[in-house]
Amino acid sequence: MLVPVLLFALGLILLIKGGDWFVDGATGLAHRFHVPELLIGATVVSIGTTLPEVMVSATSAIGGHGEIAYGNAIGSIICNTSLIAALTIAIRPSNVNRKALIQPVLFFFGAAVFYACTAWFGGQFTRLTGFILLAGFVVYMVLTVRKALSTPEMPTEAEQETSEGSPLYKQLLLLVVGAAVIAVGADLLVDNGTLIAQQLGVPESVIALTFVALGTSLPELVTAITSLIKGHGALSLGNIIGANLFNLVLVSGVSVALSPFSVPASKTIGGMNASLVLDIPLMFIVMLLMTVPAIKRGRLARWQGVTLLCIYAAFCVFQFVG
Repeated sequence: MLVPVLLFALGLILLIKGGDWFVDGATGLAHRFHVPELLIGATVVSIGTTLPEVMVSATSAIGGHGEIAYGNAIGSIICNTSLIAALTIAIRPSNVNRKALIQPVLFFFGAAVFYACTAWFGGQFTRLTGFILLAGFVVYMVLTVRKALSTPEMPTEAEQETSEGSPLYKQLLLLVVGAAVIAVGADLLVDNGTLIAQQLGVPESVIALTFVALGTSLPELVTAITSLIKGHGALSLGNIIGANLFNLVLVSGVSVALSPFSVPASKTIGGMNASLVLDIPLMFIVMLLMTVPAIKRGRLARWQGVTLLCIYAAFCVFQFVG
């Protein structure tokens, strides 16, 4: 038990340092190319912080553990929104760019409806489903990059000095090395944390929806906290929304395309599959709670963060006790 605990601690250290480099590189690029931080967060940063989910889910699917690939994607969305985003909103509510927020939010709910209908009416995810999800990822990236390039954001004087003072290669290096260190740190945490949980007798399906989901969401958590500390709240929000979308179209798309699997039914509520009547609906609820008020008012409120945190606490209690 000592070795897993030590490796778990090492993973945490790598996540913290990697997150610091990653945010510096991402914000530097945003200021250099006059791109809104929210769009950088919803594309480049989101891809980087979603890499652990891609690796874990793809490996699980190929290994015949579809329940982990499925639970990790849904669980990560719930965790990203009702824990990670909730913490940043509860600590420091901020204004948001409504125009920049609309496109990723619409893409997310479009992908979520397709994903949910496939699970509810089909009961399984075929290879075709995976290719459709991956096609959605490509379309989103193309449209988002085109939009970012056509609507440049004028930087402040301080941001201009920062971007000009740091060479481009250094910003790219910080981004790439930061993402790599985050991925290694997350891998250490997930592998050893899961091993510790298994030794304590926690079921695999519960580990996927909670522990593995939380572990692979740690890059988003580290990025969110680091962004908050550095005063880049828009980058954090964009990262969460982008990461949630990528959990559906990229993480699930890659996993299903490599190895199709059926919707797991290891837990029931009133004789019905808990994943279909709780996990998927909850995914919609927490995202609506976070995004609709933000788009309507152009600002996040502390009550949203507190409510989301309460929802996540209840979700975890149900998974382990219910």
